[in-house]
Amino acid sequence: MTTVEHMGKNFPVDEDGFLADPALWGPEWVEHVRLEEDIDELTDDHLELVERLREYSAEHGVPPRVKILPEVTGFKLKFIYELFPSGPGKGACKMAGLPKPEGCV
Repeated sequence: MTTVEHMGKNFPVDEDGFLADPALWGPEWVEHVRLEEDIDELTDDHLELVERLREYSAEHGVPPRVKILPEVTGFKLKFIYELFPSGPGKGACKMAGLPKPEGCV
C-alpha cells in the first residue's frame, strides 16, 4: 500500500490511488484529488455530487453504479463527466473517499 502526503496529512491509498481508509476523508483529501484530477476550481456542483455519492454509499455500503448516477445525484451523466473528466468512478468516487466502484476500469 502506498501513502500520499498532502497538506501535512498522510493518506494510505490502494494501487489505483483510492483512499484506503474512508475515515481519513476530509478537505485535504478533496484538495489532493482536485489537483490530481486537474480540476481548476471546485464548484458547488462538484461538492454536491460528492456529498450525494457519500450519502448513497453510507446507506447502501457501496458506491452507485454509473447507470444509476443520474437518479442518485440529480445530475445528467454528461454533466457528471464535465465535472469529472476522468469519469464518475475515477474522479468523483475517488474525491468522495469511496472505494473504486465495481466494474470501474
